[in-house]
Amino acid sequence: MSSQEKTRVVLLACGSFNPITNMHLRMFELARDHLEDTGRYRVVKGIISPVGDSYKKKGLIEACHRLEMARLATLNSDWITVDDWESQQPEWVETAKVVRHHADLISSENNSDDVDTVRCGKRRKLEQNTIICQSSCNINTKEDSPHLNLLCGADVLESFGVKDLWKPEDIEEIVGRYGVACITRCGSDPEKFINQSDVLYKHRKNIHMVREWVTNEISATHVRRALRRGQSVRYLLPDSVVRYIQEHSLYSVESEQKNANAILAPFQRYTSSN
Repeated sequence: MSSQEKTRVVLLACGSFNPITNMHLRMFELARDHLEDTGRYRVVKGIISPVGDSYKKKGLIEACHRLEMARLATLNSDWITVDDWESQQPEWVETAKVVRHHADLISSENNSDDVDTVRCGKRRKLEQNTIICQSSCNINTKEDSPHLNLLCGADVLESFGVKDLWKPEDIEEIVGRYGVACITRCGSDPEKFINQSDVLYKHRKNIHMVREWVTNEISATHVRRALRRGQSVRYLLPDSVVRYIQEHSLYSVESEQKNANAILAPFQRYTSSN
C-alpha cells in the first residue's frame, strides 16, 4: 500500500497531565509505531489536550502550569503539539466534545487546503495556460481528512464502566465514530473489559490495543508524591519540566489538597441530572 493510500491518523490525548511525564510522550510513539506497522495507517500528528481546572480533580494544579509544562515537554517534537482549547473553557468539557471539536477542526483545515490547491491550479493555468501546472498543484488528488483516534491508557478504557463518569452516548460516539488507541499497562486486562462491555465489544474493531513490551510504569501520582517528599524525579520527566516545577515550586503538600472536598465534575453533572 502506497503512502497516499494509507489512512492518515491524528492521535488526541486528553487528561490531567499533572504533570506530563515521559510515559505520556512515550504513549504517542508506541501508538504511532503500532498503527504504522499494520501497513494501513500513517500517523501525521499528535495532540495533547490538558483538562480544565473546572474538572475539580484532587491535587489538580492550575491549567496554565500544566499547559506550559506540556509545551516544554514537546518543544523538540516534530509531530506532537499542545492544544489549550479544552483547558480554557469556563466549564468542564466532556471528552466526547473535545474529540468532536478537534475532528471538526481537522476536517475544516483539510477542506481549506483543498480550496487553496484549486485556486493555485486556476491561477497558474491562467498565467501559463499549461496542463503541467494542473498536475504540479495536485488539483485532482484530493485526500480524505485525517481520521482522529483518542489515545489513552487501559485505565481510561476501563473507566468507561464507572457509573456516572461517562455518558453512554459519549462512549458510543468516541469508540464507534472515532476509535481508540489504547496503551496496555502491567496488571490491566483491557481485552477482558472489552469482552464484558456490549458497547466496546460492538466496536472492538475500532479499538487498537497497543502493548508496551518494555514496561514503563511512570505515574503522575507517584511523581507528585516524590515531589512532595523532596525526592528526585529526574529521568521520569523531561528535564525542562523538572526545571519548571522547581522554578515555580509546584506540587506541595498544600497543592495536593486542592479540590479535596470537591465533587469531580462528571459526577456532579451526571448525578444531578439523573
